[in-house]
Amino acid sequence: MTKTTLSPVIAGTMNWGVWDKKLSTTEMEHMIHICLENKITTFDHADIYGSYTTEAEFGKAFASSEISREKLQLISKCGIQHISPNRDNKIKHYNYSKDYIIWSVEQSLKNLQTDFLDVLLLHRPSPLLQTEEIAEAISKLKSDGKIIDFGLSNFTASQTELIRKNTEVAYNQVQFSATHFEPMLDGSFDYMQVHNIRPMSWNPLGTIFREDNEQTRRLKKLLAKLVEKYHLGSDTILLSWVLQHPANVLPVAGTVNVARIQALHKAVELQLDKEDWFAIWTESMGKMCHNMGAGFWVSDSNDINCK
Repeated sequence: MTKTTLSPVIAGTMNWGVWDKKLSTTEMEHMIHICLENKITTFDHADIYGSYTTEAEFGKAFASSEISREKLQLISKCGIQHISPNRDNKIKHYNYSKDYIIWSVEQSLKNLQTDFLDVLLLHRPSPLLQTEEIAEAISKLKSDGKIIDFGLSNFTASQTELIRKNTEVAYNQVQFSATHFEPMLDGSFDYMQVHNIRPMSWNPLGTIFREDNEQTRRLKKLLAKLVEKYHLGSDTILLSWVLQHPANVLPVAGTVNVARIQALHKAVELQLDKEDWFAIWTESMGKMCHNMGAGFWVSDSNDINCK
C-alpha cells in the first residue's frame, strides 16, 4: 500500500531542461509555482533527464522558490545507463546493483536539494535484475528516510511479480493513453488493481497531437464533437478518459504551456458520459478486435468478420 499522497495529475519534467525547452532557473521556478497554483503538486523526474542535468537545474529553481518541501512531492527514477559526457558509459545498459541504486538516490537528493524522495522508481526492466539486491537497497533507503515509497516504470506484470517476491511495490509508471490502451487489455491494470499497485501514465495524451494517421484523424473528428458538448479542450477530455479507468491512473503531463497546465485539473473534475468514453476507445481501435475474456469486442458493428 502507498504511504504517499500524490496529486491527481503529475508534472513531468523530462522536457524542462536541455532535452527540449531549456528553461532557465527563473523559468523553472515560475513553472513550479504555476503547477502548485493549479493543484499539481507532484513532479516526476529521472536521473537521466537532460543527460543527467535536469534534476540539478530543478533543484536550483526549487531552492530559489523557497517553497516548503511539504507542499510538493518528488518522484525520481534510476537504472538506465545513458551515453553521456556526464557519465563514463561506453554502451547503453542498466545497473540495479544495491550500491548503484543507493548512490543514484543520493545523487538525486543532492541535485534536487531535498532530504528524501516521495517515490523512487526503477526506470526500465533489465534482464539481469537481482531481486534480492534491489530489496536490500530499497530496505536501506526506506530505513534511512531517503525514500518513502518504491515502484517501477515500464515493468510487465510478470516482471513486477519478480520484484514483489522480496519488496513491496507501490507504483508502476507505464505508457497509457487513448492511442496506447494496451495496459487495460494485456492484464497490466488488472494485476495492479489486484495487488494495490497504483499506475502512473506517461504520455497520457498519446499521439493525437503529434501524428497524422487514420487513428488520430478518427479521434480528432470525434473530439471536435466532444469539445462542443463539454465546452472543454481536447487535451482535457483525453486526460479525463485516462483518469476514468478504475485502476486509478495518475497521468504524468509534460507540458510547459501555462494555459494547458491551467486546464489540466479540469480533467479531474470532468466525468465523461460512459458512451463517450467508449466512443473514444472505439475510434482509437478502428476495426480492430480485442479478446475480452469470454467474449470479444467489435468496434464496428457492421464488421461481422471480426472474430
